[in-house]
Amino acid sequence: MHANGGCHCGYVCFEAEIDPEQVIVCHCTDCQTLSASAFRTVAFVPEASFSLKSGKLNTYVKVADSGNRREQTFCPHCGTHIYAAPAGETGSRTLGVRVGTLRQRARLRPRKQYYCRSALDWVMDLGSVEQVR
Repeated sequence: MHANGGCHCGYVCFEAEIDPEQVIVCHCTDCQTLSASAFRTVAFVPEASFSLKSGKLNTYVKVADSGNRREQTFCPHCGTHIYAAPAGETGSRTLGVRVGTLRQRARLRPRKQYYCRSALDWVMDLGSVEQVR
């Protein structure tokens, strides 16, 4: 599906082809810290289908305990994370686009959860939490 999105302040705008079957929730501690939340929701997108329409992205390279290097891209003005990708490669990478940046996010239901061993216990039982509308 064709999707578009951008950062909170509007400086960064992009388009991408999203496969709704390739949307996941990641509970790893890096995603918890980088998102300042309990998890992050990600749509995997071939780099060739991602097009930056306006703005410029800043990049921070996170080195994992395994030694893997991942680029974390974000808006230089408001700090909104846009995607993560393997560092150093270009062209054929798979980008992990942050679902919260997409205008079509309501249609992108996660299909799988990763790193559940790092999930905060309460995340798996939000149905019991009072809802305020």
